[in-house]
Amino acid sequence: MRGMEESSRGEGPPVKAKRRWIPRNVKITLTVLFLFFVGEYILLPELSSARKEFHQLSHLNFLWLILGALLEIGALAAYAELTHTVLSPGAPARFRIFRINMWALAISHVLPGGTVPGTAASYRLLTDSDVVGSTAAFGLATQGIGSAVVLNAIFWLSLLVSIPLHGYNPLYGFASILGVVLLSIFAGLIYFVTKGETQATSFLSKLAHHLPLVKPETVTSLVQTVADRMKVLFRNPQLLYRAGIWAAANWLLDATSLYVFLFAFGSHVDPIDVLVAYGLANILAVIPLTPGGLGVVELTVVSVLTGFGVPGAAATAGVLCWRLVNFWLPIPFGGAAYLSLRLGRPKAEAGATALAP
Repeated sequence: MRGMEESSRGEGPPVKAKRRWIPRNVKITLTVLFLFFVGEYILLPELSSARKEFHQLSHLNFLWLILGALLEIGALAAYAELTHTVLSPGAPARFRIFRINMWALAISHVLPGGTVPGTAASYRLLTDSDVVGSTAAFGLATQGIGSAVVLNAIFWLSLLVSIPLHGYNPLYGFASILGVVLLSIFAGLIYFVTKGETQATSFLSKLAHHLPLVKPETVTSLVQTVADRMKVLFRNPQLLYRAGIWAAANWLLDATSLYVFLFAFGSHVDPIDVLVAYGLANILAVIPLTPGGLGVVELTVVSVLTGFGVPGAAATAGVLCWRLVNFWLPIPFGGAAYLSLRLGRPKAEAGATALAP
């Protein structure tokens, strides 16, 4: 009877799940690579013509390409020094910070979400390097805010010189407004933490009660520590000055690298024009449309430079070579840096254990 009932209900043998010929992770990777490929060709229509004319640039000087790569390394070293400055005293060794920054840069160039994934990776590696969590959070926040302020200052100063010479572009206004909004948010957060410390602690503590795996007392302690360190920072103008110098060195060395790559392909561009294109592209790249501003930076820089009279083929070739060093090379080097950090950590801990009584 039970068999007749089951057959009457239409129950049969279980259906076998379909076999996946391509694993899900491989599909995701191929999709991301395909989107990057399409984005490059859609956002950079000049790429095809640049490839045709690439070999016709007889004045290509490989020494300038090497110099451009060295300047990019200098920019990364300046950023590591900025990190060391905001984490001092008690900052890890500079070479370790350099490798942490390289891994964070690689993460930000692969995953969407702006600098958030890279910042999270930096925080984890810094705390693994015996940096107190509140100190790491404060240092990374200060580093990001300081870099944004310096970039906007460089862009606005360049605009003051460029607009009388080349006229106004609607993108300039959009980037300026975006920069003002970002700086206003940063200023509001700083005021909220330093001047309204009690209100900030109370608000975040109440918010933490409604979040899983978050302890209100931990949030309260973190806000208190960050507020105290921020007050100390504002009372130390020398530290602010040093951080500002290293942030400016990072941006200016990167922009100079772009200038040298353009010069290598025969583009004699006014440095102010390069700074305007560079600053505009990096401010627009803050909008997390693609990882590391992929496509947005290339299109913006090439468009602005061609608007300034730079030949399209030379501008495209120079910008693509610069982005090869600026965007793509940090990905494999960042992976190697992460492996060196992971492989080096156990040895350090083993040595400390062996020396312990």
